[in-house]
Amino acid sequence: MSKKKVMIIAPVVLLLVVGVAYKMVLAPKPVVVKMKIEGHLLALDPEFVINLAGGRYAKLTVALLLKDAPVAAAGVAPMLVQNAAVRAIITDDLTGVSADRLTSKLGRKRILIEIKDHIHKNTDEHVLGVYLTDIAVQ
Repeated sequence: MSKKKVMIIAPVVLLLVVGVAYKMVLAPKPVVVKMKIEGHLLALDPEFVINLAGGRYAKLTVALLLKDAPVAAAGVAPMLVQNAAVRAIITDDLTGVSADRLTSKLGRKRILIEIKDHIHKNTDEHVLGVYLTDIAVQ
């Protein structure tokens, strides 16, 4: 009778050892996906309508990259605590710029850096980046 027990228990133990060894050594490791954009994007609503130099104007949408997601009240879209101040800074920085500067890649990058710096200097919002998601210049 003890020979029968050994015949039953030995394969079960062997299978268990092989399973644990596979799981620890041979099983594929989980792939850690590194996000290309770390943080949370928040689109500012409503869109901006800005007076440009030379009597032209631009209609654009701005999104901010934030370290932490803003908290939204029940049934209300998430919003920055100092939303009005941030919108005023963006409007001030964009008003009066030339359409060429706003539509050129290098000019736009410089404007976005200026906006981000002014938000850091004048508000308590922790903005990691500023994006112009839609631009229409007339």
